[in-house]
Amino acid sequence: MGLLFSKVLTSHAAFDNFTEKRPMKVIILNLLLLFFVTNHAICQTNKDMDNNTISTEIIRYKISQTDRDKFISAYTEAQKHLQASEYCLGYELIHGEEEPENFIVIIYWTSTNDHLAGFRKSPVFGPFFNLVKPFYNNIQEMKHYNTLLKWEKEKK
Repeated sequence: MGLLFSKVLTSHAAFDNFTEKRPMKVIILNLLLLFFVTNHAICQTNKDMDNNTISTEIIRYKISQTDRDKFISAYTEAQKHLQASEYCLGYELIHGEEEPENFIVIIYWTSTNDHLAGFRKSPVFGPFFNLVKPFYNNIQEMKHYNTLLKWEKEKK
């Protein structure tokens, strides 16, 4: 569409012919209508994408060596509540090699809204939270992220 208008505007004769057949008011109204329809479609597409975006929750913990086994045990028990949730797509518990007091929990949610308004209000949240609550003060970061790039080598 932009190419059409750039060709029309570069030739005065073509522009005169174009406007001669259509009053300027009609052209402007059509351009405004085109802008609003296109803008609405773009906004709706972005809204749909936002609603369907998988959300990755990252929770970084610093856990002392004395609490390490209790922490792992708590998440081992808590995983059944994540598995029971319709909003949880998967999770990982990873442990720092160079800094063994660092743990990261990665939880994949159907969306941030589903996590906050769905899972946290569901019957499985209470039992889940009670298991991990003793480590709440050890959290260094707890935020949602969206994947922008991802690559994985095929498994042989």
